[in-house]
Order: sequence, then structure tokens, then C-alpha cells
Amino acid sequence: MSVIIPTINEEDGIVSTLSELPLKTLEAMDFDCEVIVVDGCSTDGTRERARELGARVILEPRRGYGRAYKTGFDAAEGDIIVTFDGDFTYPVSLVPRLVEDMVKNGVEFITTNRLDTLEPGAMSFLRKFGNHILSLWVRLLFSVRLRDSQSGMWVIKKDALNHILPDSDEMAFSEEIKIRAFKSCKCAEIPIKYRRRVGDSKIRTVSDGLRNLFYLSRLKFNNNLKASYRT
Repeated sequence: MSVIIPTINEEDGIVSTLSELPLKTLEAMDFDCEVIVVDGCSTDGTRERARELGARVILEPRRGYGRAYKTGFDAAEGDIIVTFDGDFTYPVSLVPRLVEDMVKNGVEFITTNRLDTLEPGAMSFLRKFGNHILSLWVRLLFSVRLRDSQSGMWVIKKDALNHILPDSDEMAFSEEIKIRAFKSCKCAEIPIKYRRRVGDSKIRTVSDGLRNLFYLSRLKFNNNLKASYRT
């Protein structure tokens, strides 16, 4: 199993995140785990802290949330891939349960829903509103029943990546991989509790949200969804 975490200047968050990751529980479930941190040229101690906690660190100078994940996917050796951010917002203690659900139910892709169980202060009103709009737009355009199109905590069968890998290298990667997965794989969306982040946010709520909205429209009306499936 491979755990992939994209980071940019998450020195404090990556320590909390990796410290919570239940590697011993996963090993007891007979999973050999590798942890890959894909770092976008952090200027703090993110890479050093990650290495100290046993992660393999890959430096990715090319910008983009999706670009970081593509680099991580290429490096991953596990047959199951788990993803989440390095800011301690996601409850990584739930990873064994999510993986168990995948294996038990024969699911190829699991995503998570943050929006129904937000910790107080975890997300501004504007960001929460934007997430709901984007998720509604995904449901309307693609007939995909997603509550949270922007969540970054996923469990993926590596064999499924050929069919669901997005074209986007940017933030829209998150919504695109879910759309492709729900159109071509057996999927599930599981509610989680989303926490207040450790450290400063890198998200530009309005500009990133608008770019995601426009990307969804292009994906739908340029008929790019099926055309760019990998074979």
C-alpha cells in the first residue's frame, strides 16, 4: 500500500499528520506500507520533518496540486493508494477502516465527504459555500452523486488509475478524478470529520473556485471526459 501526501510549507502539519497515521495497524492487516511525500519546493522544514518520520520525499518543482499527485502515482509501488493533505485536516486514523471497506466491498475508488461533519472553524463560510456550488455543478453536469467534489482524501486501486487519471495538473484534478472514477469504477463516498488545518492555507478561495467551475464546464461541453480515458 502507498500513502501519497502533497506538501508545500507544511512543517507543523506534516508532523501531526504522519504521527497520527496508524502504520502498525495497517501492518497487522498484512499491508506493507510506503509513505511518499511529494513536496513542491517547501522553504521550511517540511521535507526534513517528513524524512525524520520515515517518509520517502520526492521533490516536485513543477507547480500544481494535480501535478504532485501524478508524480506520486508514478512513484507508488503499492496496489492500493491512499491520499490526503499534509495539514492535519483529514482524520488519517480512519485509513485502516477505509482500506478494509475497499477490500470487503470490492470497491475500486473511495472518496470522502467533509461537508456534513465540519469541525468548528475548519472551513470559512465562503469556502464551504463554494464547495457546495462545485459539488452541485458536478451532480448537474455529470449525473454523479457526490456530496463533496473537492475532498482530498481518497483510497484508490492502482489498477484503476489508467481509467480515471485526470488531464488537469491543477486544483481541478480533485473533482476530475472523482467524476472519472464514478463514471467507470465501483465507487463509494464515506463521511468523515474535517478538522481545522495546522498552518496557513494555500487555497485562494475565489480564484481557485472559479477556475474549478470553468474547468468543469469545459470538461463537459468539450466532450473531454471519455476522450481522455487512459487505456
